[in-house]
Parts: sequence; C-alpha cells; structure tokens
Amino acid sequence: MIKPFAEACEENKRPILAVLEQQFADCRTILEIGSGTGQHAVFFAAHLPHLHWQPSDMAENLPGIGLWLAESQSDNIAEPIVLDMRKPDWPQAIFDGIFSANTVHIMSWPAVETLFLGVGRVLASGGRFCLYGPFKYNGVHTSENNARFDVGLRQRNPVSGVRDRNDLQQLAEAGGLSLIEDIEMPVNNRVLVWQKQ
Repeated sequence: MIKPFAEACEENKRPILAVLEQQFADCRTILEIGSGTGQHAVFFAAHLPHLHWQPSDMAENLPGIGLWLAESQSDNIAEPIVLDMRKPDWPQAIFDGIFSANTVHIMSWPAVETLFLGVGRVLASGGRFCLYGPFKYNGVHTSENNARFDVGLRQRNPVSGVRDRNDLQQLAEAGGLSLIEDIEMPVNNRVLVWQKQ
C-alpha cells in the first residue's frame, strides 16, 4: 500500500499548528475526528509533545493513517480508532480538546449533527473543539473560490457542501458548546473554536 498524501494538509499544517499551540496549551488529551491521511496527526503530535493525540476516521482510512504512524518518531500518538459519523461508536474516554479539519463540508447534514452531539458528550468541561475549514456566514460565501468549491462538492455528492456557521452554532449550543473564537486562516478558511460549558 502506498502512503496516502494530501497536498492541502501539507499547505495548511503550519497555520493550523499556530492556532492549536494557543487553543490546546492547557490540554493533555486530544481526539482528532476525520484524520484522513494521518499527516496532520503525525505533524501536530510531533510539534505539541505535551499532548496525547488520538487519531480517528472511517475504517477504510485507518491503514493509510497507520503508514504515517509507522514512520513517526512521536510516542504521544495513539493507534487510530474507527469513528464513523454514519454509525458512530464514540470512545468511552473524555478528551481535553477535539480537532477536526475539512470534514463537515464532506459529511451529510445528519452526520454533522451526529458529530456535534458526540463532541458535546466526549469533550471535558472547559475543553475546546477546534473546527477548521471553509464556512458560509448568513448564507453567504466568504469568497468566489469557496462558492465554486461548494458547487463542485454538491455536484460530486448532493449531501455535502460548505456549511453555514450559524447552523453549526445551533448544533454546538444544543451540545453545551459556546463559540469563543472565529479565526481567519489562509485561503479563505477559518478555525471555529467552541468551549464546553
């Protein structure tokens, strides 16, 4: 099997790291939802040695993540676990922080609802959930590129698409999460940071 590689992960890992260094400064355990190739997990674990990083994804992506972990020199990254929003079996552990990148625009809306319900359940009181990606605001895209990206997503899969921050905020509040930061990132992306009350 060839080790998977995503150019987007390579391009956005350092700007995201700068955010996580601040948001997860007081954390110890992190759940990553939708680890994808595993590039982010390996990079962040190496650069944030005070964290214990738990990657997760759908079962079919775990072998690829495993290839990245096999090359990693970090001892603060766990073996990836299956976490599929279509039929979630959430871990029993409670996490100080949760991170997810470029996931909610790929999932169906029911899966996004499931994600926020689960985050509200496994995030420690006072813990932070950092969600990276493109978002709409009051139904409006932040750039023409994001609008085109949204059209392409929906053409490939009608249940996917760039999500509106207001809709996500409603889900978050239902799960006991309060939006504390909305951070501008390169290439028309954001990091939304919620805290468990």
